[in-house]
Amino acid sequence: MTISSATPQADCIVQAMIELARCSKTHRILVAGDDCPGHMFELHRRGFTRAMTTTTCGLPRGQYDVALVDWQLQSMKALETTLNWLVHFLAPASVLVVLVDSLRLADNQKLGPLFERLGFRIEAGTRCQRGIAIAARRREADEQAIAA
Repeated sequence: MTISSATPQADCIVQAMIELARCSKTHRILVAGDDCPGHMFELHRRGFTRAMTTTTCGLPRGQYDVALVDWQLQSMKALETTLNWLVHFLAPASVLVVLVDSLRLADNQKLGPLFERLGFRIEAGTRCQRGIAIAARRREADEQAIAA
């Protein structure tokens, strides 16, 4: 029997992000934001052994399939700065999932244009206990799928 040290709230967040990103256990996952070590350990507990945090991910080379960003306690400007840096770690067909505070409605409306500037298109979203999780895929991946 496996005993989880994760809180039910953290467990719910990780589950929602996995589902939105449609992660498989072979995906390379980059975790950033609030409690990224806790989220990484929860992913490892679930069998996603290729998950890393931004402090242990190495140099940006477009090597990650998925980025999970828990961004509830910080500003939208700081999120924009982080995502501008983080996108260089993501592969051309990558998925970005960002969890934001649902109480910051004005800030959350800025996410669409932010994703667009970074080359992502919003695919889906869901409400969690602590906020709203939004999944976006690189537009390049959509164009490659249409061409194939």
